[in-house]
Amino acid sequence: LLLLYYTEEAAVIVSGLKNTDVFVGESATFTCELSHPGVKNVQWWLDGSPLHNNFVTEISEQDGMIHTLTLNDVACHDSGTVTFRAGSLISSAKLLVKGISLLE
Repeated sequence: LLLLYYTEEAAVIVSGLKNTDVFVGESATFTCELSHPGVKNVQWWLDGSPLHNNFVTEISEQDGMIHTLTLNDVACHDSGTVTFRAGSLISSAKLLVKGISLLE
């Protein structure tokens, strides 16, 4: 019987966050994939403020490796830097919320 034991330091980010542009009122989704499950202290941030699961902010994980943040019904003031942190691993991307111009 071979037991594989992963330490937090062995985890790497397989696929990091990507910059996302959306319009006011839409949803913005960010996904970060880790190389294996079990990494502790997972946290999402928007411009330095920690995010928590609620009706506007949906935080989920799949198989302990694919971590997803969905921001619903975004407003212009939600534009900023989204950061995913899992232990010592960090991935960041820009969220740009665009207003709808009546001139177009």
